Amino acid sequence: MQILWTILLLILSNIFMTFAWYGHLKLQEMNISTSWPLIGIILFSWGIALFEYICQVPANRIGSQINGGPFSLVQLKVIQEVVSLTVFSCIVIFCFKGETIQWNHIAAFFCLILAVFFVFLK
Repeated sequence: MQILWTILLLILSNIFMTFAWYGHLKLQEMNISTSWPLIGIILFSWGIALFEYICQVPANRIGSQINGGPFSLVQLKVIQEVVSLTVFSCIVIFCFKGETIQWNHIAAFFCLILAVFFVFLK
């Protein structure tokens, strides 16, 4: 169960993270935030990032071997990076129509999956 909760919370955290980091660009593209001052954009992103941390911190606590979880810190970090790029790629494909995923992006993603494989080798 710890593995499942860790992964689910990491996915949710990264959805919030991606929208905190790039959602304001979508709002700008939609002419919603074009007149917002930079501090308004920053506060908007911080508000979303709060929910990222609400998910990220428990995911790391539940998943960490320090707290009896199944993952080392290195394993947690590599998992988080793969989840982050997966979530980012999905959001780019579905929300940012002008952006495309190229062959080299797929190759880089494959390398990250290999990183997960290697980090879990004994």
